[in-house]
Amino acid sequence: MTLEGILFRMRTGIPWRDIPQEFGNWNTIFRRFNLWSRKGVMTEILRFLSSLRDPQWVFMDGSIVKAHQDSTTSRDSHCEAIGNSRGGKTTKIHLAVDSGGFPIHFEPSGGQVNDIVHGESLIEGISGIGMVVADKGYDSEALREFTRRIGATPVIPRRGNNKAGNEDMDWSMYRLRHLVENAFLSIKKYRAISTRYDKLARNYQAMVALAFSMMWLPMWVD
Repeated sequence: MTLEGILFRMRTGIPWRDIPQEFGNWNTIFRRFNLWSRKGVMTEILRFLSSLRDPQWVFMDGSIVKAHQDSTTSRDSHCEAIGNSRGGKTTKIHLAVDSGGFPIHFEPSGGQVNDIVHGESLIEGISGIGMVVADKGYDSEALREFTRRIGATPVIPRRGNNKAGNEDMDWSMYRLRHLVENAFLSIKKYRAISTRYDKLARNYQAMVALAFSMMWLPMWVD
């Protein structure tokens, strides 16, 4: 029931204190979640579940999440993956998904952080990658060279002002990039994900890891 209480909070986004008594004492539920967050349990669960991944094609993207005013009251909120962007106080989720659109690895940052900053770290350590597909936000020769060094082919379009052009682009593969966008849509149906209420970056990261883990469960059940 403690886990059910955590899932209820993830779905609804309500304050911890308002979790229905049917799930148990709210403080017990929060303390258990906070403990799991501190120990990295949710991240480890996602890492285990994603062992079924098919890394032949890897798709990358970032998505901005609005930070609720209650999550920005930390003394040093910029160290908690909250930053200023056009949308105000925001957090960005950087994500890599496999050939089937299932999450492999993600990293949170402030909303103002450029996608390219997390480009290499998203795919580093993932073996067997055949292609890395991303949008123009990842237009960087350094990232393309890194992708080639790990044995993969970069499918990243160049910006219009790039003299190299896009004659080498595999546009058929690029059209499948919606798979990573679909993953974001899947987790943003949870209110505690689509709006960040957590003050601590590790707590929000744990909640996002739990949401991504829910995407993998049907694969393990089958």
